[in-house]
Amino acid sequence: MPEFHYYMFNKPVGCVTARRDDRYPTVMDYFKELHNDNLSPVGRLDLETEGLLIVTDDGKWNQEMTNPTFLKEKTYEFWILGNITTEKKQELEEGVKVIGSEIKTAPAKLEIREEGLILSNVLPMLPEQLQRKYAHNRPDHPVTKGIITITEGRKRQIRRMMKAVGCLVIYLKRISMGEFILDETLKPGEWKEIKADKK
Repeated sequence: MPEFHYYMFNKPVGCVTARRDDRYPTVMDYFKELHNDNLSPVGRLDLETEGLLIVTDDGKWNQEMTNPTFLKEKTYEFWILGNITTEKKQELEEGVKVIGSEIKTAPAKLEIREEGLILSNVLPMLPEQLQRKYAHNRPDHPVTKGIITITEGRKRQIRRMMKAVGCLVIYLKRISMGEFILDETLKPGEWKEIKADKK
């Protein structure tokens, strides 16, 4: 039996979930020192999303973790420009039609953590790359913080869901996936070896 390895990685903003990329650093660049060409990320996070990513050389387990039929819950912290009314919250929880798809998103869980913030207060807390990107917006633009849990993995899904209700995601961080919860002691760009439960 081969011995497989599993790593918890806190993916930083500005690197892509890929093996190679001509424009940006990749997730796999952070694992070069292991000299293990069989490592692959489990699922993906987009360029501007940070947080929990599992990296493994166990291909079968990787497929099981990312197979949509297993309905693995993925939870994210989000900061958005805009407000989420009771109606918008209900819409997001029941499923919304996103641009490019006729099928509504699967039901989600949503929790609003903070409202009544403004962009000028929040901007300095964002990663530098995101500060630059959103600095042109009105300083008094309302910002809402919350937590969302989804079971699908459509491309840029949460960003598209928020856009569907008139809000713009300015910060997104995955904090859990299935039974894995991001170790908050890991700074962006750091990783550690973990154990994975095999069914």
